[in-house]
Amino acid sequence: MPLSSANRPIVIFGLNDFASLAHFYFTHDSAREVVAFTVHATYCNAASFEGCPIVAFEDLAAAYPPETFDLFAPMAPRRANGDRQDVYEAGLAAGFQFTSYVSSRATTFPGFRPGQNCFILEDNTIQPFVQIGSDVILWSGNHIGHHSVIRDHAFVASHVVVSGHCEIGQNAYLGVNSTLRDGTVIGEGSMVGMGSNVTRDTEPWSVNVGNPARPTGADARLVPL
Repeated sequence: MPLSSANRPIVIFGLNDFASLAHFYFTHDSAREVVAFTVHATYCNAASFEGCPIVAFEDLAAAYPPETFDLFAPMAPRRANGDRQDVYEAGLAAGFQFTSYVSSRATTFPGFRPGQNCFILEDNTIQPFVQIGSDVILWSGNHIGHHSVIRDHAFVASHVVVSGHCEIGQNAYLGVNSTLRDGTVIGEGSMVGMGSNVTRDTEPWSVNVGNPARPTGADARLVPL
């Protein structure tokens, strides 16, 4: 009989700092076991990582069947979070479910149910009635205000303040120490720079910096992270 998703061992995508941190958090702050790492075959340049075997992503379903193992892809926001989105969608297409990690040191309330492949680190305060989609990363120390919505594939860096009733669009990025006023809509793929204060809605795929934040005219898909 297949294990329930809550008990399945985990395979982590990646061989970098994000993957190493995910392994640490699952090992020390969950009941889940990490049994392997995976990357595309081109990047399989070693036999093991963090004491676990490495398997090519192309061979993953045969080596670690999706009926028995979950995936987790805690990847950086490169290409407007597109790299992580591609792996997430490829894993779903291969039949895998993705687990999520929510730190025991995050503050949440009854009814909070993030989507798949979310990485929510310590000292996040997620107020009541917040909705968080799939493939979302909240780095440490953020405030996510009541009735706010974070769409799929977004990335929120550390010490961000999202006020109540905000909407953060799919693939958006909020930089360290940025602030959103109540009711702000961050457009799809929009990027908010470090320390910026957003007082009005942002356009899709725009780059916004300053106090108050203003668009720079750059395309967020072309900004390296």
